[in-house]
Amino acid sequence: MWKEAYLESRILSADPLELISLLYQGALDSVHDARKHLSEGDIPARTQAIAKVTDILAELEGSLNHQAGGSISRGLADLYQYMRLRLLEANIRRDDAMLGEVQSLLATMAEGWRAIQKAPESKNEPGTEAAVGHHAPAAWEGDFEGGREFAAHGWNA
Repeated sequence: MWKEAYLESRILSADPLELISLLYQGALDSVHDARKHLSEGDIPARTQAIAKVTDILAELEGSLNHQAGGSISRGLADLYQYMRLRLLEANIRRDDAMLGEVQSLLATMAEGWRAIQKAPESKNEPGTEAAVGHHAPAAWEGDFEGGREFAAHGWNA
């Protein structure tokens, strides 16, 4: 129960960049759970964990700003849709490799997002309107690879 209260507090106090990071972490945790439940043969728990990942991916896709994001935004949307399809197939086929593929993709994206959060430019600067309904710091102009293109065409969070 204290974990839920801590998470709720963290979510309520998070800036938009951290909210996206929390979504990635929640998705990663749920894929991990799905893989564990698959190995244990717990079908209801596996299905519930996969449904949670699918919901998080839908939330991430819904947060994209296609008007400002251009081809990067469309690419991310395609990737989220691909991962949702792989999750559905993994659940139907009881395929751990497919779950592992989604986990790997999410881990790579989460790592990239953490790099954006750590960029010095992401702190205390005015930003674009966040897809989660808040104004986000301008994290997209960091020195990480592709940062300037991300600023001009990327996520709106």
